[in-house]
Amino acid sequence: MNKFSNQEEVANQLPLLDALRNKQILKREIIAGITGFFAISYIIIVNPLILKDAGIPTNLSVFATIIASAIGCFIMGFWANAPVILTPGMGVNAFFTYTVVVGMGFTWQEAIAISMVASVIYALVAFTKLATILADGIPETLKAGITAGIGLFLVEIGLEKAQLIKKGTSSLLAVGNLAQPATLLALFGLLLTLVLFLRNVTGGFFIGILVTSILGVIFNIKDQSAPTVTLSDFGQYRKILFAGDFSHIASIPVILAIFSLTMILVFESMGLLEGILPNPKKFRKAFQASSVTSFLSGILGTSPTVAAAESASGIESGGRTGLMAIVAGIMFTLSLFFIPLLAYVPQAAIAPVIIITGALMMAALARINLNDFAEWFPAFLIVVLIPFTTSISTGLAFGFVTYPLLQIATGKAKQISIPTYVLGGLFLVDLVLSALL
Repeated sequence: MNKFSNQEEVANQLPLLDALRNKQILKREIIAGITGFFAISYIIIVNPLILKDAGIPTNLSVFATIIASAIGCFIMGFWANAPVILTPGMGVNAFFTYTVVVGMGFTWQEAIAISMVASVIYALVAFTKLATILADGIPETLKAGITAGIGLFLVEIGLEKAQLIKKGTSSLLAVGNLAQPATLLALFGLLLTLVLFLRNVTGGFFIGILVTSILGVIFNIKDQSAPTVTLSDFGQYRKILFAGDFSHIASIPVILAIFSLTMILVFESMGLLEGILPNPKKFRKAFQASSVTSFLSGILGTSPTVAAAESASGIESGGRTGLMAIVAGIMFTLSLFFIPLLAYVPQAAIAPVIIITGALMMAALARINLNDFAEWFPAFLIVVLIPFTTSISTGLAFGFVTYPLLQIATGKAKQISIPTYVLGGLFLVDLVLSALL
């Protein structure tokens, strides 16, 4: 991440009310919140499309996604004073839909119950000393690997949204069609946003999104996947509220699903927050805010929320306080009235911000001692497996299991903390159970 200026360091420590009184900081936080919102706004469309395969009506899931995100951002902003956006997590929603519902045969109502119980366990960790113990138990090398891995994941997401890469026929990935209007628009947006960023233009990311979106409208480049939803559908939203089915909560398959989802929520959230928070002192409350919102998301009828990696876009735009999250929450709330307009912000306009943010996060690789193979190889696994598997929890699992094994192999077993051993063991169990599920 960029080095903080003196003003940013001050903002990092400011209480929420004091930040409100500082016009310069307030302006930067507003821009950061708007930038972060647009970087993650695709979740309003993508999350309902994924949950549709679980059986949740798309037009109602849109409202659940927006409301859960807005509430999560407000809790994060007011409670933790942290520049983090909470939304239903990509990866988590896939686990909810394709593992719990499609793979294990549960109804979406039972999956909601599973996510709520997992979130309660997550909250028990977040509001006790376990959170600090587990966070302190993560070696610095793995923390850097988590940041870089999430960064590379964002780069992959951004390149896909820009249609610069696609699924290959004879290889894992292939170069996209550079003659496509959407790809050309994304390349323009990337160049423009890079220039604005390198010249330290205030709100450069937001300006890049705005200008690229306007060009998209002029040349009729917009996303066709946006669900047809109007505010009039809101009257039916009550159909998915409080819909959790706890009737089989004590069965072995449900318990296994709860365990796996708990591991994903706790350690994916921990990894994300460790990777993007400018001020580590805000981790504890941010972790707590994330756990509470994760539980509320089940009541609201959607898959669990997590800290959005795209929050880093807002942070790179200057977000340092909870004001950024609050602004993003306001934007989510306003989006209820402008859902059809989101189709006019194409993926090509969002992609450049995500790519640049991911590249900046990968600078964390400089903190890893590359001269010690046993030290950096576990971090390497995290970095490559997060984007290759599109699962933050999978990357974390392999890194955390490998780290203590290699330290033992090199005679450094006594230098490893007990939490590191415990984490490695928990992730090993998670990998085994995930394979069985």
